[in-house]
Amino acid sequence: MVSGRWRVDGVMARLLEQYREEIVPRLAERLGRKNRLSLPRLEKIVVNMGVGANIQEKGRLEEAVEQLGRIAGQRPVITRAKKSVSGFRLREGAEIGCKVTLRGKRMYEFLDRLVTLALPRVRDFRGLNPKSFDGRGNYTLGLAEQMVFPEIDADKVTKTQGMDITLATTAKTDEEAMELLKELGMPFRVP
Repeated sequence: MVSGRWRVDGVMARLLEQYREEIVPRLAERLGRKNRLSLPRLEKIVVNMGVGANIQEKGRLEEAVEQLGRIAGQRPVITRAKKSVSGFRLREGAEIGCKVTLRGKRMYEFLDRLVTLALPRVRDFRGLNPKSFDGRGNYTLGLAEQMVFPEIDADKVTKTQGMDITLATTAKTDEEAMELLKELGMPFRVP
């Protein structure tokens, strides 16, 4: 029996089930560990859309919030500027984007859709850069447009918007995180 914490309406995320049944034993063997709790795991996924220069356009932020909500399946939080920067015509407290933090079942469902549906739809995709780790086991990738996700109707999009996706893991090193993300299906390019 799997913990009820991860089940919603009796259905478990496909990737989460695969992680528990197949990936954990392989990781334990590769990393030479017997304790399952010492293995690296995905902690959260943060998806950020910065509207930036388009902030002067009326309704641009609302459109970004609506689209990110559709992509993530959860209502985004509006982010505000921490400092005033006169060169960018930016004031402290001004709304400059939106973000979503995904955990649990939604996190695994989002990662599954990202790997199987969105990344293959990116133009000229040759794999993810294996050097985008932060030194602490977290990985960040950027997408140039939101229309690679099937939830977005291309006819309703007035302006393409990019996003940053950060995968936070419990891994201590980038090598452990790379092993985990490869097992979860992330298509890294060979250097």
